[in-house]
Amino acid sequence: MNIQRIHHYPRVLSIAGSDSGGGAGIQADLKTFSALGCFGMTAITALTAQNTCGVRAIHAVPPEMLRDQIDAVLEDIGTDAVKIGMLHSAEIVRTVAQAIERHQLCNVVFDPVMVATSGAKLITDEAINVLVSELFPRAALITPNLDEAALLVGQPLTSPHDMAQAAQTLLAKGAHAVLIKGGHLAGALVLDLLLIEGAEPLWMEAPRIASANTHGTGCTLSSAIAAHLALGLSLPEAVQQARQFVRQALQAGASVKTGQGSGPLNHGFAPMVMQKKLIS
Repeated sequence: MNIQRIHHYPRVLSIAGSDSGGGAGIQADLKTFSALGCFGMTAITALTAQNTCGVRAIHAVPPEMLRDQIDAVLEDIGTDAVKIGMLHSAEIVRTVAQAIERHQLCNVVFDPVMVATSGAKLITDEAINVLVSELFPRAALITPNLDEAALLVGQPLTSPHDMAQAAQTLLAKGAHAVLIKGGHLAGALVLDLLLIEGAEPLWMEAPRIASANTHGTGCTLSSAIAAHLALGLSLPEAVQQARQFVRQALQAGASVKTGQGSGPLNHGFAPMVMQKKLIS
């Protein structure tokens, strides 16, 4: 008897804010998922009016609407990995945490978007406390940059030694794995640290890429990690492959002018064909 084998696409859900300029947020996430051969889905937490020069306005999505978006997608399509980005309030954080628990989601990558490029805080102290208590234990990985990690541990990070201490502190706060992005440190090399509970620290360095087009780099990295997890890679492999994807997207977009400010990466420098996974 000929039994038909049924497949599905590697599925990745982004729970994040929308960037009307297309360089970051939900838009960057979808471009990344597609470029890496995955099927992207979204649950939008906030609408922003922004371009390459900055954010003009933010309109929050009601928690009930966010919950309904997540449930609608997961009850029908399901997912193999989740990327979480901008969560602006404690209520929104709780809504996402409850959804993770309700749907027993795994491969959750949380990019804690908390600090603007100007250095201003984007979320309240209450929301920060709730995301630590509610999301850290439920995420496979958190990916703060130096400013965000400094806010989470309560002190500035100015050296690799500070990064190592901060990573240990974040694990003690309930995270299972931490990727601290050291791009804001001065120097010709970019240094990142991956610390997974029970494992040795993994330091990753690469030459700094000269480009004015860096808008959405953090969103793209966390999305690429989630995509590679959906494709079946281990967490260390997913992080290293995602870093390479971001570097190539930065290089491909460095000489292109999009808008008057910080432009986007070139997510489509070498798109993959949509992959297929056998349903077990």
